[in-house]
Amino acid sequence: MASCVETLQVTEEITVGKIMAHDVHAIAAQYASQYKNALLNDVLPFWQNHSLDQEQGGYFTCLDRAGNVYDTDKFIWLQNRQLWIFSTLYNQLENRADWLDIATHGAQFLAQHGRDAEGNWYFALDRVGNPLIQPYNIFSDCFAAMAFSKYALASGEEWAKEIALQAYNNVLRRKVNPKGKYTKAYPGTRPMKALAVPMILANLSLEMEWLLPNDQLEQVLAATVQEVMTDFLDQESGLMMENVAPDGSLVDCFEGRLLNPGHGIEAMWFIMDIAQRRNDSSTIQQAVDVILNILNVAWDQTYGGLYYFMDSQGHPPQQLEWDQKLWWVHLEALVALAMGYRLTQNEACWTWYQTLHDYTWSHFADPEYGEWFGYLNRRGEVLLNLKGGKWKGCFHVPRALYLCWQQFEAIKEMD
Repeated sequence: MASCVETLQVTEEITVGKIMAHDVHAIAAQYASQYKNALLNDVLPFWQNHSLDQEQGGYFTCLDRAGNVYDTDKFIWLQNRQLWIFSTLYNQLENRADWLDIATHGAQFLAQHGRDAEGNWYFALDRVGNPLIQPYNIFSDCFAAMAFSKYALASGEEWAKEIALQAYNNVLRRKVNPKGKYTKAYPGTRPMKALAVPMILANLSLEMEWLLPNDQLEQVLAATVQEVMTDFLDQESGLMMENVAPDGSLVDCFEGRLLNPGHGIEAMWFIMDIAQRRNDSSTIQQAVDVILNILNVAWDQTYGGLYYFMDSQGHPPQQLEWDQKLWWVHLEALVALAMGYRLTQNEACWTWYQTLHDYTWSHFADPEYGEWFGYLNRRGEVLLNLKGGKWKGCFHVPRALYLCWQQFEAIKEMD
């Protein structure tokens, strides 16, 4: 793998002037139609038809290519993410009774089984709701807060609002030490903090906006933007680091050199989402620059697609799966580029978008059985013949389809 210094340049095959040869509005209209159709007529029906556990409640997420259940354990991240999807689409797209019913199906199961006696959210349950894996970090709580916030808005249920606020306060309480007693790190030897915590807090706080006092919301948003764009953004390379020292300095070790292109790009559209709310064009432009820097480094020049993990100094990554091509990485890049182009009209966003769009749709989408594959090898061949599992569920694909659809609806109307 080449070093970042060697690859930090605009790929030759991506010609910035290419945009001038196309009718942006016509292409945007085609994209909007494609994403809308895939969301409403392919991806959502796949989960509606195959994921509901009608006997025990909640959702099955371990689905093979055709939607058959191959494992019945229930992972709290994915349960809450599916609850978020159907609640959000009910709120923002259409008040469909079947979507609210699916959300209620998950919310009731999670409210009954998802937390321990102290209100911390487990990582995994068995099919009937018995806990399997302890609440070992705060991300289960993050997705619970997101999900129950949107479900409370959709259903009007006061108990759902209370669950959302309790989970959000858990996140704030534990964010400095997200794994608590479950951390493996020896205290004090090499303290580090992870990008995942402030980036998810930024997005989570916007999701919770209707439930939070405005001064609390603005304080959290300002702090997370400052931390992400100062501590985790390496000013020399323009890349987003996955882990840094508590003071934001770089650490020369596996974790300290780690680049997670998908996380970095996803964080930037979270930041742009906040910045447009605040009319902060400078931060929007900075986020776009970071996205383009990451793409220039993480694009596989031989086989196409984006690497899963990289070492910022070009050393062998610690993760053996570093060169796999994952669905969520490419989908987050599509969301970020569509948003970046809408907000800045940066031509590089448009040309990169078309490159990512072509790769993603030709490799991950499954027109024969529906939904999308999640895991490819470096060459772009399907590595795991599944549509859902322990980490992939009803979230990244439908969220990205919805967000890209909305971005292109707006782009096609731009002057």
